[in-house]
Amino acid sequence: MNVNSTEDPGNANLPQGGFDIRHMSVEQLAQLGLAKLAYVKPIELNGSAGFAIHAADGTPMAVAADREVAIAAILQHEMIPALVH
Repeated sequence: MNVNSTEDPGNANLPQGGFDIRHMSVEQLAQLGLAKLAYVKPIELNGSAGFAIHAADGTPMAVAADREVAIAAILQHEMIPALVH
């Protein structure tokens, strides 16, 4: 999917030349394919470091012990990982 394409009217709200995923609206995330994008966020759970996996809309999906496992889980489910710091 080319998010920079001007041929698809569904991309009308995306800026020309690219975008910063940290500043996208809910509508723009939906245009990217909400079901295809997941993000990994470092967390602390019961006093231990871990990594939460969330859907693009913020819905929690899973927790992993380390970042590589979280990314692998996302890829295994044919989704695109994004890291949040």
